[in-house]
Amino acid sequence: MHKLDRPSAPSCLARFRHGLNNWNDVSPADKDEIWLQLNQMQQQRCAYCECSISGERKAHIEHFRQRDSYPQGTFDWSNLFGSCHHADSCGKHKDGCGAYNHQDLIKMDVEDPEYFFQFISDGTIAIRSGLSKAEKHRAEETLRMFNLDAKHGRLRQMRQSAVQGYVQTAEELMAMAEAFDESEWYILLEQELEAIKNQPFATTIKHVLEP
Repeated sequence: MHKLDRPSAPSCLARFRHGLNNWNDVSPADKDEIWLQLNQMQQQRCAYCECSISGERKAHIEHFRQRDSYPQGTFDWSNLFGSCHHADSCGKHKDGCGAYNHQDLIKMDVEDPEYFFQFISDGTIAIRSGLSKAEKHRAEETLRMFNLDAKHGRLRQMRQSAVQGYVQTAEELMAMAEAFDESEWYILLEQELEAIKNQPFATTIKHVLEP
């Protein structure tokens, strides 16, 4: 989970109106247009867990606020994300949890999830210390609703696998940080972060690499 910069809305959404249309009116061509903008924002990664969603049948257009409880947001561009298709996490898991307060969830195109979470090399997600009581509650609710940190879950294993090749690099960078001036090693860290920024689970890799 990381901060997303939302691009301009796909023009097709302007044709639809709450009360006159429903989501079934959105054609495959319209969805392709929506996906172009979602992929620009998300780089073909799930908005919630950051797994790859490239290829057919791996993802769906997700309504952050459910259509059943918030139908007026059906065609609201700010309410749309691309989510993986896994039933045990992310959009589908959230939609199976019943009613929820959307204000309790961290919205990635508005807030930076890295303010709330630290991603660990073992694949777990820690809630950062120093948060207010309300912020901690929102962090906990976000992890719960999207099932992002199940103790023995699939996502933990996927994150752990994604960082394995970077642990040694992180150790080398840490040793350089202790032995050399920042000007001598920080550029290497910046190069590593630039190289991984669009990879699946990039936030986990980033947090492992940073000393």
